[in-house]
Amino acid sequence: MKMPSIIPCTSSNLASKHSKIYQFINCRLVRKGCIIKDDFWIRDGKILNPEPVFYDERVQADVRIDCHDALICPGFLDIQINGGFGYDFSSDVDNLEEAVSKVSHGVLSAGVTSICPTIVTSPNSVYHQVIPKLVKKAGGLDGASILGIHLEGPFISPEKKGAHPLQYIQEVEGIDKINDVYGCLDNVAMVTIAPELPGAKDVISYLANQGIVMSVGHSNGNLEDGEAAVNCGASFITHLFNAMLPFHHRDPGLVGLLTSRLICKPVHYGIIADGIHTHPAALRIAHRTHPEGLVLVTDAMAAMGLGDGEHQIGQLKVKVEKLTARLVGSNTLAGSVVTMDQCIRHFVKNVGATLVEGIEAASLHPARVMGIEHLKGTLDFGSDADFLLVSDEGPLKVLHTFIAGECVYSAPDAPQLTSTYHKHFSEK
Repeated sequence: MKMPSIIPCTSSNLASKHSKIYQFINCRLVRKGCIIKDDFWIRDGKILNPEPVFYDERVQADVRIDCHDALICPGFLDIQINGGFGYDFSSDVDNLEEAVSKVSHGVLSAGVTSICPTIVTSPNSVYHQVIPKLVKKAGGLDGASILGIHLEGPFISPEKKGAHPLQYIQEVEGIDKINDVYGCLDNVAMVTIAPELPGAKDVISYLANQGIVMSVGHSNGNLEDGEAAVNCGASFITHLFNAMLPFHHRDPGLVGLLTSRLICKPVHYGIIADGIHTHPAALRIAHRTHPEGLVLVTDAMAAMGLGDGEHQIGQLKVKVEKLTARLVGSNTLAGSVVTMDQCIRHFVKNVGATLVEGIEAASLHPARVMGIEHLKGTLDFGSDADFLLVSDEGPLKVLHTFIAGECVYSAPDAPQLTSTYHKHFSEK
């Protein structure tokens, strides 16, 4: 029997789907680095292995959903996003709940199913207000999952501050200083720090042992500083090429971490593929040097989803003109206004990478950075059913976004998904 479209999902039909098995048919899957032709099964918000269901449970799917040859891929993770749609996480402190709601819901149209809200260098009072309020939470109809806060500062180099206010940049000094500035670390998932600062390596080791992802960035440090930081627990580079020493043949700086033989583990690196922050040639160099480490980030600020004009990032004013955001009265770049699907399209086009490589740079790779690749960033059995139906005919286009197996966004012109209900096999 043909049923009405399952799109859009509503709160009234969520409960009725509990424990039902959904089989997506007429689709292709991004799985294990390839595109394969196969059906896709989910139950209770998890990706399901159909073999034991068929042979052990002796049942078939409750609902079959025709995907019309769409490509199914993991949902995207944005681990550096400052705000969007008119809201800034570092300055809209009094409206933080509203800011998180608007941004986490707004990014669903770009296929983003998890984010790390990013707080730029700010007064101590901002950290003390924001960190306890910006809690980790699972995603759903209200918006993308909140994986935890990314604290980008204030322990950075004044010489490489970028769009961070100089008056709020601080010295590291030690663990007590970290606790004094941040107040608490309960909801913190990542911290960016300049590794050359006195005391930085002890702090990196301490916070990494607390389960916080440590990143090096906004740094005037050399390769040796970066290598020492990685060997102390750092595992990520914040927006490669931006706000760091430029590559030099005698000392490649933090960029040299991509090929260093003196570090205990390979690093991942964020890169803003918007055509403004990183030249396509530099993007190609990074990808060809260390493709497995490349993580697409938007570094989006309040103007994402809006238009030209003046906006806010942290404590500073920003002017946006023709997709370029700069601090008012200067030539300093101040975050981006691009969405994650735009970054993937730019990356694929300008690097010559495959669509699968672009998708994995926005899903599997950031999931690995956060240590959650067993839950997100793949279509592996047992993973969270955070996935997208996309069109890969020409530029990537997000058609439908799912979180925990529920449709949370559909593009206005996306083909309608129709459901067919089936009976279970009779037990033998």
